[in-house]
Amino acid sequence: MSDFDAFNGDADGICALHQLRLAEPRTATLVTGVKRDIALLNRVSAGSGDRVTALDISLNKNREPLSRLLRAGAVVEYFDHHQADDIPAHSNLHAHIDTGAQWCTSLLVNRHLGGRHLIWAVVAAFGDNLADAARAAAAPLELSAAALAELQELGECINYNAYGETVEDLYFDPAELYRLIHAHTDPLTFIHENPAFHTLKSGYDQDMARARASQPMHESPAGSIYLLPDAAWSRRVSGVFGNALATAAPRRAHAVLTKKADGAYLVSVRAPLAVKAGADVLCSQFETGGGRKGAAGINHLTEADLDRFIAAFDRVFLAPAKS
Repeated sequence: MSDFDAFNGDADGICALHQLRLAEPRTATLVTGVKRDIALLNRVSAGSGDRVTALDISLNKNREPLSRLLRAGAVVEYFDHHQADDIPAHSNLHAHIDTGAQWCTSLLVNRHLGGRHLIWAVVAAFGDNLADAARAAAAPLELSAAALAELQELGECINYNAYGETVEDLYFDPAELYRLIHAHTDPLTFIHENPAFHTLKSGYDQDMARARASQPMHESPAGSIYLLPDAAWSRRVSGVFGNALATAAPRRAHAVLTKKADGAYLVSVRAPLAVKAGADVLCSQFETGGGRKGAAGINHLTEADLDRFIAAFDRVFLAPAKS
């Protein structure tokens, strides 16, 4: 019997797997990558008696390989909060999927585990820019304001590490970062004892300073769109910069476009935090787009589609921006 853990390389995916493996230790082949690398089940070859755990990767983007794995006799446990549409009915599929805007995958894992490693779900929720949900979930932990701020910083830094066009853009391969984190049951010890956190924090601060110096390329009553240059720092910071913009102006939508070497754009979209809706609707209009209601993205927006994207951004978010 072989085990496979396929997880998104962001804070939510890493912390979801960390919770599960603290509660249910298992030696498994790790399958992950940059945040946009979500068709991870394509890289899993499993058959009868094998176990596959999928975390924080859209079922819609993995439907065909999931069907292949189920036909081959693998048992699949699936935790996610992205677009799923029809969930296959199969005795070997154990799906824990909720697309509600207040959920992230780590909070779903926390619910499944009965709160056994809640503190890591709090880290993940902060990383996923669900600060209100994170603070609500953290209430039973009775943490100090300073400790809660440290957890938020950690979540944001883990999430920051996931953004990039390739793993080479990142400070840590997400599989390596997971292994470093998995040595700690308490995130506060990871923060204070593992030099990886300080590496991420320093990179985050430098990249965010560059991003904050930029000006929007488009503004409307719906929100703002920013364009960052073709550079590793831009790719690293695109998602967390979008989160910061959303937090600073919670009734407005935001998009961060990063220029790619081929002339196209990598796109991160954040719906207004006040409504947490529309990001998936916008991005799913484009071939390589997808995500969840509050946050979504497009892997490859051509220059020819830029005007169409801007028009769709204003159309989708104009009503929420006024609500």
